[in-house]
Amino acid sequence: IADITSVCLLMKKLAPSKVVASPVHTGYGKVHCAHGILPVPAPATATILKGIPSLAGNIEGELCTPTGAALLKHFVNEFAQMPAMRTEAIGYGMGTKDFAAANCLRAFLGKAEVGIDDDYKDEIYELSCNIDDMSGEEIAFAAERLFETGALDVFTAPINMKKGRPGMLISILCREENKSTLVEAIFKYTTTLGIREAHCTRYILKREIEETETLAGVFRAKHSEGYGIRRSKLEYEDLARLAGEKNINLREAKELAEELNKP
Repeated sequence: IADITSVCLLMKKLAPSKVVASPVHTGYGKVHCAHGILPVPAPATATILKGIPSLAGNIEGELCTPTGAALLKHFVNEFAQMPAMRTEAIGYGMGTKDFAAANCLRAFLGKAEVGIDDDYKDEIYELSCNIDDMSGEEIAFAAERLFETGALDVFTAPINMKKGRPGMLISILCREENKSTLVEAIFKYTTTLGIREAHCTRYILKREIEETETLAGVFRAKHSEGYGIRRSKLEYEDLARLAGEKNINLREAKELAEELNKP
């Protein structure tokens, strides 16, 4: 509990925009624990590391515990080699066990080395399929289920298919860790017989949500910044609530909310 609390507090204070970790070295062999002698990685560690790139390596012993695996799975955005960055600080954590290699965990804190038009980007996948035998209601229902499964975005576009039949192109954006479950969901909730996959680099603005307490309740504003741009937008749900309470239209609710949010 102390380890987890300390790491969570540290991550909150550092507030990194992205965390990248190398594939997890688990070690190999056997480990003695309260349940007896277990294989490495321990069953709990192996379960937590599902979906995360890992390898045994050439060191005999337990290199990753369930606690470490859980922290990695929660905080790490991408498992890859160290990206180009300007290092500002380096931290070392030394273990007490003696191995053939240094028993050390090293962390780098820095700013990503980016270009003028590359303030922030991430890697995503686009899954797409063509549909010509589903109703609008069925497609809308499928989109809702796909969002629940982990899709970043789901959108459609009308297309012409074989023999001039009208159809619908369904596109789903997702992260790599959600790709396999989304493929299953697409086959489950749509009538498609095949899915295309494309690996994409996505350039995005950094975003954060700010909540403001007013006499008319709490309003959330989404602030986005990057590429020399900064913009803010009040959340639709809060504006719709205010419009319903005041019996006014959405534009009037926005003007009222902006007035209430002024310092």
